[in-house]
Amino acid sequence: MASITFKGSPVTLVGNEVKVGEQAPDFTVLTNSLGEVSLSDLAGKVTIISVIPSIDTGVCDAQTRRFNEEAAGLGPVNIYTISADLPFAQARWCGANGIENVETLSDHRDMSFGEAFGCI
Repeated sequence: MASITFKGSPVTLVGNEVKVGEQAPDFTVLTNSLGEVSLSDLAGKVTIISVIPSIDTGVCDAQTRRFNEEAAGLGPVNIYTISADLPFAQARWCGANGIENVETLSDHRDMSFGEAFGCI
């Protein structure tokens, strides 16, 4: 477990902190159409994962928009934003904001990504 500081107070995160050079832990998240995506589905593909608490907050909105802009010039790279939002909320937000280069994935069902990567 890792400990961080949030608004001046220490917070202990659930799960194990992933260290550079370690094998990424397995996880399963949902697409906007409720399909499952696991780490094994990403094997052999160049992938960038952006992690946010909720797409409907200012900083998370800005981060996802920026990744979408940058992704346009990257070529064959998979870019995902993972949040705890419901898939339907992610789809609504992407549609309303013209997000086409980043795929949003939801960890709401069992938080397996957040727990595996020590960020909940």
